Amino acid sequence: MAYPQKLLNPGEEAIVDLHPHWWFFVKEALFLIISLALAIVVALTAGDGSIAGVLTWITIVLVIIASLRFALRWVSWVTTYFVVTTDRVIFRTGVISRRGIEIPLGRVNNVLFNQSLLERLIGAGDLLIESGGESGQQTFTDVRNPDRVQNSIHAAIDGLRNS
Repeated sequence: MAYPQKLLNPGEEAIVDLHPHWWFFVKEALFLIISLALAIVVALTAGDGSIAGVLTWITIVLVIIASLRFALRWVSWVTTYFVVTTDRVIFRTGVISRRGIEIPLGRVNNVLFNQSLLERLIGAGDLLIESGGESGQQTFTDVRNPDRVQNSIHAAIDGLRNS
């Protein structure tokens, strides 16, 4: 789902429009997969009796909790945007309570990215934007291809200066 056009200023165009990297889901996905596997093992091996019944209910509750955690993480993913436009960098997240950061490109002093070896292999990383604003530094995690995003921000800044 793309960032809503109605939230852009007149004449402003989105250059980069991202949701967090799929790595954002890994912990919840593993919890869900492990709880489902455990539920299957319990269902196939549990015999009759009160202990089997208790184990079955425990695994059902575990699967429900894992499913809810995964669903909440998915909703968070869908409602999290990292957008670079011709005028600014925008970060928005949240459903009920919203949080947003906007950094005008003219105020950006430096853009840095950080990737571990694993993040390099999967194409994820962190982006740090230093600006002349009050907050000074903003770190954005789970950014897809942070090196390309860094280049896009620099190109947008150059385009702003040359216009």
